[in-house]
Amino acid sequence: MKLTKISSKRLLAALLCLCMILPLSACGESKMTQRQVSAMNTIMTLTAYGKKAEVGLNAAEGVIVAMDAALDPELPNSTTYAINHANGQNVIVSAQVAKMLSSAMTVYTQSGGALDLSIYPLVKRWGFVDGKYYLPTDEEISAEMMKLCYDKLVLTSFPSSGAYSVSLPIGAELTFAAVAKGCASENAIDAMRQAGVESAFISMGSNVQTLGVKPDGSLWTVGVQDPEYPAAHLGVINVGETAVVTSAAYQDRFTAMNGKTYHHLLNPASGYPANNSLTSVTIICEDGTMADCLSTAMFILGETRALNYWRQYGGFEMILVTDSKRVICTSGLIEKFTLVNDSYTLKFSE
Repeated sequence: MKLTKISSKRLLAALLCLCMILPLSACGESKMTQRQVSAMNTIMTLTAYGKKAEVGLNAAEGVIVAMDAALDPELPNSTTYAINHANGQNVIVSAQVAKMLSSAMTVYTQSGGALDLSIYPLVKRWGFVDGKYYLPTDEEISAEMMKLCYDKLVLTSFPSSGAYSVSLPIGAELTFAAVAKGCASENAIDAMRQAGVESAFISMGSNVQTLGVKPDGSLWTVGVQDPEYPAAHLGVINVGETAVVTSAAYQDRFTAMNGKTYHHLLNPASGYPANNSLTSVTIICEDGTMADCLSTAMFILGETRALNYWRQYGGFEMILVTDSKRVICTSGLIEKFTLVNDSYTLKFSE
């Protein structure tokens, strides 16, 4: 999925992949096997332990490469391209695509539209697809917002065959950018599990998914990036088998001729980048697909509404970082999160 084509951003993604999971060492006879995969405009690090590691990594890489090809909206043979050019007709989709659409619809409904996968025309208008950044006029933004219609997406299941179909109104276009990495890492971890791997992790820069625990039985240590200095950490989380996904304003942004900086996390309600006090949101959730959906939606909602969402629906933990250097963690992280940067203040929210 080609979000941008800027080489410096690919280099940054590579550095972030290395720092999201803090340095680990193998224990005893459990050898670490690692490889890097370039997909979804990110250099991903796949790590597995044990005798089945190589087989597991092959399986995981196959899943990621296949999903990358299927979800690129600009690739004529992709599933996303087929949906976006079906002129309102049904398109048969895989179970993976169906899960992404269903998870996104749940968050769309519960968040009041904060996550909207039909935002692709607006994303293109801003230049976040090809890296040719552009500050649209109010009129141009209004025109693209008329195409938002995720509530009109129809996803049909055929239980007897296990197949799914999806249809969109004519002129609508989807992007899976807000959920693709979470789903890909979740399915890649599952592929490693089926290959017999018991301890592994995948780092896609801002998306981390783990399998089991470390070979010595201890928890994984995942770094939470400092939004001001993304190559450094503001804190660490100790987790077992789960997903840790971050959405942040620093991940893709540009400075326009007016001197203002605009990031890629567009608010479907305004058509502009979300403008609230948040600089990053990290979601900890066993379901990688849902974690990816939630990280975007909670960033769009802002601190107060994001915490209210967590209180009402639950099922995940969350770390919010604000532009005033406050770190707000949900209560389930009290014994799991450690602040390591004393320029930030920490609060746990009930």
